[in-house]
Amino acid sequence: MAKARSRTASRKIKDRWRAKGWYNVLAPPSFDNVTIADTLTDNPDNLINRVTGVSLQDLTNDFRKSHITLYFKVSKIEETNAHTQFVGHTLTSDYLRRMIRRRRSKIEGVYDVRTRDGAVLRVKPFATTDKRIQNSQRKVVREAMKKTITDSAKTNTLSEFVKDILDGRVGSDIYKNCKKLYPVKRVEIYKTEVISQPTIMIEDKKPKKKEEQSEEEKKVEKKEEKKTEEVKEPEKKEDVKEKATEKEKPKVTKPKKKEEKPKVTKPKKKEEKPTKKPVKKEKKTKAKKATNKTTKAKTTAKKKTTTAKKKPVKK
Repeated sequence: MAKARSRTASRKIKDRWRAKGWYNVLAPPSFDNVTIADTLTDNPDNLINRVTGVSLQDLTNDFRKSHITLYFKVSKIEETNAHTQFVGHTLTSDYLRRMIRRRRSKIEGVYDVRTRDGAVLRVKPFATTDKRIQNSQRKVVREAMKKTITDSAKTNTLSEFVKDILDGRVGSDIYKNCKKLYPVKRVEIYKTEVISQPTIMIEDKKPKKKEEQSEEEKKVEKKEEKKTEEVKEPEKKEDVKEKATEKEKPKVTKPKKKEEKPKVTKPKKKEEKPTKKPVKKEKKTKAKKATNKTTKAKTTAKKKTTTAKKKPVKK
């Protein structure tokens, strides 16, 4: 009996699935708190510091961003929701292999940058060229890459800087600055790592601008509506005047059109006809003269032949 009880007790201890619960893993507010994944745990403390990887296509539903993978770490748990922080991103290996070819040079760099809100990032960009270049030219391109990345990080927070990287704005700025020094074909930031999270809480600029614009637009619309109401009253008076003038105008315009038509059109037709007739008469006179000459020649020839035949008869 004691053995049977020990077996049942061991089975109850091993069956832990009933104690586990589902938790939703949410993205940070910079990515609109989208659900990334669902996990099972019996103890919610075990979820902290877990890292999950998601493609940017799943968050934005944009197929063009399928080559970007984002990494988020769980920081805190509230009820059944697990909130995360951005840790870094990478580009897929097949996307990188497409851009690299033989007889071309690849320029890489690794830079540690501090953002406006105190976060420290490690950024790894690279650039490609059409031909192989010298080491001195590579050094100049690396310095231009470092300058643009540090300048953009100082003026932006962590979330703003990450959005600029994912949208390709930082890469386009590097391309413009490097083009003056050496013509670069393509610039990409293939990896980022967050070394330390931000220490200062600063709200993003972009949502504020949208709210301000919406309020300003409402004020402008109200002003325009008032102006249109003021303009509508004089328009009605002008319409009455225009209707009165339109009734008087056709009386003056109709006889003018009748007088103008015969004066302009008739003399032109008369002048054109006599020019054509003398040309035809000249042609006919020339043809008649030619026919008269031919008839005269034929008659003279007949007379000569008749005289020549009559002479032997007289002998």
